[in-house]
This record gives sequence, structure tokens and C-alpha cells, in this order.
Amino acid sequence: MNNSAIFKSSIGKKFVMGLTGFFLITFLIVHASINACIWFNDGGKTFLYYAHFMGTNFIVHIIEVGLFAGLLIHVVDGLLIWKQNRAARPIKYAYNNPNANSKWYSRSMGLLGTLILLFLIIHLRNFWGPNRLNQIATGEELNLFTMMQDHFNNIGVVLIYLFGCFSLFWHLMHGFRSAFQSLGLNHLKYNHAIKVAGYAFSIIICVVFALMPVTMYLGLVK
Repeated sequence: MNNSAIFKSSIGKKFVMGLTGFFLITFLIVHASINACIWFNDGGKTFLYYAHFMGTNFIVHIIEVGLFAGLLIHVVDGLLIWKQNRAARPIKYAYNNPNANSKWYSRSMGLLGTLILLFLIIHLRNFWGPNRLNQIATGEELNLFTMMQDHFNNIGVVLIYLFGCFSLFWHLMHGFRSAFQSLGLNHLKYNHAIKVAGYAFSIIICVVFALMPVTMYLGLVK
């Protein structure tokens, strides 16, 4: 089997899915860590310092291109796997008990991924897009901290972000452990630890992201 055939196979697609998944997990850690700097309550000074570094560093810009490529590959690969799984079982059984063998969120990765993608489009339109366009036009960055305050002063925006965090939580609950399995890194000896780490990561990351708009809306961040 040549390399092209391998990556077109089910195993190859899942390997790519796991690899890009780990890359995106790393991004979530960095993104959440920088955004959490708003809780220093120093008028956004610490947050803006690190945001400026990420927004102007040449190496980070190169990684950013890789991030968007990884996200696109992850989405496309996920849709292909979903389509492949649907084609493998075109007719549902007359009776089954799906919860006996898998959790609902593990069977709904396509739906959850689509919801997260829609949320990301909104998020990029609110922050990354305007800031990057302003950088190109004027060479200056917008004040992202002020932008966060303005956006998260609207309860509708806050609810959209909470829904995005909710979708991300369930997606990670399955995706974290699945990434290890897809890359062949699972082992009976470590599977329980991977499962616990996946639960902990999903909770911590999503709680951190969810608390950002909530604390700003409540006026707890100044």
C-alpha cells in the first residue's frame, strides 16, 4: 500500500485526525493561558503584553498558518470519517442500544465539530479578523482587551460563547482520548490515566474559556 492509499484509508484518516487534534489541543492550552491573563485585573496590561507578542512575532505567524491548515484538515478529515461511517451502515438496525457501547458525544463528533466550527467563525469575526485587518491597513494592533469588554457586555454574545464552550467540552471528552488511540499511543496500562487526563483537560479548558465572558459581563474584570 502506497502512502497515498494509507492516508485515504480509515486508519490513515484517523491518524491524521489524531495528529491535528493534538496540535489543536496545544493551541487551546496557549490560547486559554494568554486569555486568562485578564484576571490579573490590571486593565488588561498583562493580557495585552502577551497578545502583542503573539500578534507580532514572525515565528508565531508561521505557526498560525499551520494552525489554520491543521484546523481545516481536522474539519475535512472529520467530515470524511463521518461520511465513511454513515456509508458503512446505511440502514439503522430495527433495535439497538447505542449507549451500551458508546457515549452520545462520541457518536456526535460530527455535529459537535460543526457547532464548534460555526462558533469559531463568529469568534474570528469578532476578534482575530478585525485586528489582523487593522494590522495590515495601519501596522497597528487594536486593543483586544477593550474589544473583549465591548463584546462581552452583551448577554447574547456571552450566551453564544457559553454554547461554544459547551460544545467544545463534549467534543474534547471524546476527542482527547481518541487522539491517543488514533496515534497508537493507548495501552491497557495507561488507558485509565489517559481517560482521567482527558476529563480533567476538558473541564479545565472549557471552564477557563467560559469564565472569561461571564466574569467580564459581571464586571469582575477591570
